Parts: sequence; C-alpha cells; structure tokens
Amino acid sequence: MDQAPQETGYKIWAVDDVVYGPVDMPTLVEWVKDERVLTDTWVFVCHEKKWNQAGQMGEMRSVFNSVLPGSVPVAPAPLIAGIRPGALRRVKILGEMTDQQLGRFAAFMEVENARQFHTIVKQGDPGDAMYLILEGELRVRQMIGGKETVLVTLNAGEFFGDISLFDHGPRSADVVANANSVLLKVSASNLQKMVQEAPELATPFLVAICKTLTARIRADNKRLRDSINVARASR
Repeated sequence: MDQAPQETGYKIWAVDDVVYGPVDMPTLVEWVKDERVLTDTWVFVCHEKKWNQAGQMGEMRSVFNSVLPGSVPVAPAPLIAGIRPGALRRVKILGEMTDQQLGRFAAFMEVENARQFHTIVKQGDPGDAMYLILEGELRVRQMIGGKETVLVTLNAGEFFGDISLFDHGPRSADVVANANSVLLKVSASNLQKMVQEAPELATPFLVAICKTLTARIRADNKRLRDSINVARASR
C-alpha cells in the first residue's frame, strides 16, 4: 500500500486565531518582513510535527536578525478587533466556511456595537448593507398609528438587510437593539470588493444567502396556500 506523502512547509497560527498554510520558507520570510509573523508567533513545522514560537526556531533566528535587526516587532491588529473567528461561527450562513475562509472573510466586514435601544436601521432609509448578528438581541418593528408593532425578534446567528444589499431599496422596517449587541456589517461596496478580489469567498456566502431566501419564499408560499384553503373552506 502506498504511503501518503509527508506534509512539508510551515503553518502559522495568526493573530486572528486562524491557522494559515502550509507555506514554504520564502513565503514565511515575506510574512516576517510584513510583520505578519513575529518572534512570538506560533509556527507548526510540518516535517517535525510540532509547534514552536518563530523566534525560537533555529532556521528563523537569522531571518529575524536580518529582516528586523535590533527592532521589536509590534503585533498587528486582528482582522476584526476583539472578535475571534470562533464567534463568526454563530452566524448560520457562515457555517460551511473553514476557519481560514472565515479569517479572510472577516477582512471585508465592519464591526458595529449597538447599545440597548439604539436604532440600527430606520424604515424608509435607503439600504446598502446587511448585518450579521454576533451577540445580543434585536427587534424588527413598524410604527403603525403611533404604536410599535414587533414583526420578529432576532438573536445571535441571524442576519437582516440582505435584500437591500442587492437592490439598495428603502428599509421596510426599523431594527432596534433590545440589548447591547455586536453586529458585522457587510456593505454593498465591500461585497463587490470581495466578489472581485476573493470570489472563492463571495460564492459560498452568496449561495448561503440564496438558500435562506429560498426557504423564506417557500415558507411564505405555504402560509399563503394555507390562508387560501382556510378562506375557501369557510365559505
């Protein structure tokens, strides 16, 4: 029986809590130059099958001395400050992405912290972004006759605003924070940028949105059929 080829190269445990690689030594050197890899960055040496801090690796000491002589590398900011990719897994439509894809996907997002009672979007305003809910609770409401009518309550893992992301149409309702919440904003401009620069990320994201929209349409069609059947039966 043929043995599987031994994996070679290096894997990098990055500051965004995603493991990248394997990459070869020239790529690793470039990442040191870009300060993506620091002396305290954990690196998995594939042929040795163990983790080491980059600055403690014999083959890397000379790289740090030549690339960063006498300097103290400063850790770059995470892709999304204060949010680890594990938190992104709360969002159902991102569930099929790998950790590496999530880390890259995060670069196209913006974080919004909404305090309790803050209105995130207002009915009638033009829409150009969708929101993914990481933490907290929101309510979708309409003001009818001066009174609030709550249409639905949204929790961590859900999203809203997806339609206006594509047609830039007016918001159909207010969305208000019931509690302090953390949201990820995906703007139309950033989505277009992702389509152009990272189509391998945009495709599964858009497919996941389409699946959700399809499920909503089927559920609405069923409710309509049920209503018609009840109306006919009552005649």
